[in-house]
Amino acid sequence: MARAFGETDALTDLTLTISTGEFVAFLGPSGSGKSTALNCLAGLLTLTDGSISLDERRIDHLPPERRGFAMVFQNYALFPHMSVRRNVEFGLQMQRVPRAKIVGRVDDALKLVKLEHHAQKYPAQLSGGEQQRVAIARAIATEPPLVLMDEPLSNLDAQLRLEMRTEIRRLHQELELTTVYVTHDQQEAMSLADRMVILRSGRVQQIGTPEEIYASPSTSFVASFMGYRNIFPARVARQQDGRVTVSADGVELTGIAAQGHPTDDVIVAVRPEDVRIVRGTDPPDDNRVDLEVEVVEYGGREYTVGAVSSAGLLFHLLTDQPLTVGERISVAIPVERVRVYPAATSDVAAGEAEH
Repeated sequence: MARAFGETDALTDLTLTISTGEFVAFLGPSGSGKSTALNCLAGLLTLTDGSISLDERRIDHLPPERRGFAMVFQNYALFPHMSVRRNVEFGLQMQRVPRAKIVGRVDDALKLVKLEHHAQKYPAQLSGGEQQRVAIARAIATEPPLVLMDEPLSNLDAQLRLEMRTEIRRLHQELELTTVYVTHDQQEAMSLADRMVILRSGRVQQIGTPEEIYASPSTSFVASFMGYRNIFPARVARQQDGRVTVSADGVELTGIAAQGHPTDDVIVAVRPEDVRIVRGTDPPDDNRVDLEVEVVEYGGREYTVGAVSSAGLLFHLLTDQPLTVGERISVAIPVERVRVYPAATSDVAAGEAEH
């Protein structure tokens, strides 16, 4: 199935082909254009340019009901006066499916979402997670060529989000659904998607598998959005044999692979989990930095620590060691874990503002 999105007021130059059975997640901060893309697909927004095609047949001129897509909303969108069974039946009735087939397809859908014993209940008698299961059952019962999900888990508590995430992935794999999923949650997107589309201000920043985007973000904005909390401006001090040495507030990092052609002014990005505490007995490390602990947050199995260099450069790191505020530590930053980007795009300031 091919999807080509043209320009709307909030979305520009997005071209994407989605294969049958693929799970694609649109990810980005508020206002990035991800819901706009979904609504264009659904037919709820009109394109000002470009086209949308299904199996090489152009469909962007068709109203939503003639596209045959199913949509799952964040607020469930269930009919409160209808039972679970009647809510799931509704889409099939709109498609004028024969009554004999409706019964079997509703039974199958409810069984898939494990709600067969709640068929006669009403939405108000269900938990939030159960209501979202009803919405998903209603979507899959119509056997659509494409399922659209608009932040379907945002109204659920943390535990239910994890459970529903697993269920959505299970249903996608079991039914070989083609799914487009909108979220602002990076972990949710990475756990569900075959491919991710990172959007910012209506423009695509990167398209790739979760592994590709996690390991090799294409810009400092993508790096910031995908969890590289240690992002700071630096200067290239030396370049040799495809490696660079960068300097920021007295901290020097050497031997970094030059991604592309770094300018004199760069942005350095490092994940907190890649900043490793070292002890005096550890072997020497080229990229050792002395820091003073400023903030310690307990997170269960590990602590999130903020520590600063003598010149005030802040580093975030994760550790299982119970550090104390004011403690002096040394950290090592593996060169293969450091990303360097040209500073000209000023992605960092914009990325931080959008968080």
